Amino acid sequence: MAKDKYYIIDFDSTFTQVEALDELGEISLAGEENKDEILQQIKDLTNGAMEGRSSFTEGLSKRLALLKANRRHLKPLIQLLQTKVSDSIKRNKEFFQTYADHILIVSSGFKEFITPIVTEYGIKEENIYANTFRFDEQGNIIGFDEENLLCLDRGKIKLLEELALEGDVYVLGDGYTDYEIKEAGLANKFYAFTENVVRDSVVAKADDVAPSLDEFLYQHKLPMAISYPKNRIRVLLLENVHPKAVELFKREGYQIETVSGALSEDELCERIRNVSVLGIRSKTQVTKRVLEHANKLMCIGAFCIGTNQIDLSACLDAGVAVFNAPYSNTRSVVELAIGEIIMLCRNAVDKSIKMHQGIWDKSATGSVEVRDKKLGIIGYGSIGAQLSVLAEALGMVVYYYDVVERLQLGNARKCETLKQLLQIADIVSLHVDGRTSNQGMFGAEEFAAMKDGAIFLNLSRGHIVDLPALVEAIKSGKVRGAAVDVYPYEPATNDEEFVSELRGLPNVILTPHIGGSTQEAQENIGTFVPSRIMEYINTGNSYQSVNFPNIQLPELKNAHRLIHIHQNVPGVLANINSVLAGNQVNILGQYLKTNEQIGYVITDIDKLYDKKVIEEMKRVPATIKFRILY
Repeated sequence: MAKDKYYIIDFDSTFTQVEALDELGEISLAGEENKDEILQQIKDLTNGAMEGRSSFTEGLSKRLALLKANRRHLKPLIQLLQTKVSDSIKRNKEFFQTYADHILIVSSGFKEFITPIVTEYGIKEENIYANTFRFDEQGNIIGFDEENLLCLDRGKIKLLEELALEGDVYVLGDGYTDYEIKEAGLANKFYAFTENVVRDSVVAKADDVAPSLDEFLYQHKLPMAISYPKNRIRVLLLENVHPKAVELFKREGYQIETVSGALSEDELCERIRNVSVLGIRSKTQVTKRVLEHANKLMCIGAFCIGTNQIDLSACLDAGVAVFNAPYSNTRSVVELAIGEIIMLCRNAVDKSIKMHQGIWDKSATGSVEVRDKKLGIIGYGSIGAQLSVLAEALGMVVYYYDVVERLQLGNARKCETLKQLLQIADIVSLHVDGRTSNQGMFGAEEFAAMKDGAIFLNLSRGHIVDLPALVEAIKSGKVRGAAVDVYPYEPATNDEEFVSELRGLPNVILTPHIGGSTQEAQENIGTFVPSRIMEYINTGNSYQSVNFPNIQLPELKNAHRLIHIHQNVPGVLANINSVLAGNQVNILGQYLKTNEQIGYVITDIDKLYDKKVIEEMKRVPATIKFRILY
């Protein structure tokens, strides 16, 4: 006969994100002149007891004396704590309701604020073990029930000895007093709960670490609110991805590894194993060979606009979704282009260099305003269109050319051919994407077609422009000024020398691929890309993926979601539905979208089904990847 299992869970910094007495101090000491000093004393006493460095009973007495709390302070405390329940506790409410007979809250806190919080999650009042306050006639908290075992040092041990639970006992908590239960031989295992606070001395004593309740449930094969613990998702971020992205991934519970520079193909093949999410910028190349080493890769985040550094077709074959940031840094690129246009028209860079050399070259020769000049924009996407608007505001006359039909903004004029634009424009600015067919699209023939003395900018992709042709156009005077931000080859790190034939040329602005490198843009990208990735992992939404069929899914409610990625061949959907029908699975909703390489099927089903359906779904012919969301 199987033994009963009991799950003992702490309250402060475990069930809730905070220490309740610390929060009570924030309320009861409001208006006190030395509030911050007193609160720090309370926190020091709390940490001392939780880390096993001081007497719990003595510390509890001192904390209550410092609090100067009254019964009336408990209501706002409870209201606050209701908003501070740990995220993984909130999403696993069903666990507490289903296993209510075997879940015990054992806390050195107080029932007066614990009971209203935990009973909302289905925990039985008789299974709540905690201290109780003593009040005077005015409702002031003057102490605690000294007959209660939990007010004593090693009080949790004494309580568990008295309860004498018959079965296996597992303890989940953040403090030393939780560890003591296992130390005394009264529990099978102690799990250090680190979702809210990490106490190194407690982690060192733990049998295992639970970064969330999901990890604890996963290890015990108990039903969870998510498919698998989020701490099992490993994220590898390269090329100094913005700290905002690191923060968001960590908050989600993922395991993060960061690398400051780009990695070579060999290095990435070595590092990609067991990685679920890869984050890169423009230098790292994700090749088919890299993907062959990626045994757990779910998605790639390009923390930039372009994705030509990623083999998108190979990603589809591997069932890897790719997300980028098509709009987050457009303003930054446009502002740099506007600034460079003005500086080049005024020949300001060369004059600045001379000033640093002590040469005073005050002359209007070759210096012109941008007003009334004709700006030719090649590529009228999100960057080109926004440049068009700002340039018009400066009084420029805007022409554009794009192979895709685009609706012009403001008074911009569309050119039917690239040659037509080049013959008109005083200033030419490139803003095309990095697709292979654009390689070398702007060379000697295009420079020859430009007006004599025109200005040229490339803030798009390095391989688009034939650099020797640009150099010759500058030296001959055909192009009287140029700004280049992107190059066919770019240094992998800041320590590598930049080598280019463009160096030293007159009236040429060279920038190290910083078009989108502003604090605002990088923070926007650092927020946007993780949000798309987490949405894909958590719900299956592929909206705004650059390679996957785009599906925007409804919220998952009271169902399990089956996510099936397969080769786009006939009969797969029929086979999927045959598996579901054969196992008498009730379908609540089904969504399918395909592209020329893959099909993406999402099926929401009733929670009650034979688990063998999962294995059968994985064996459907042409399956690339399959996963399930709870």
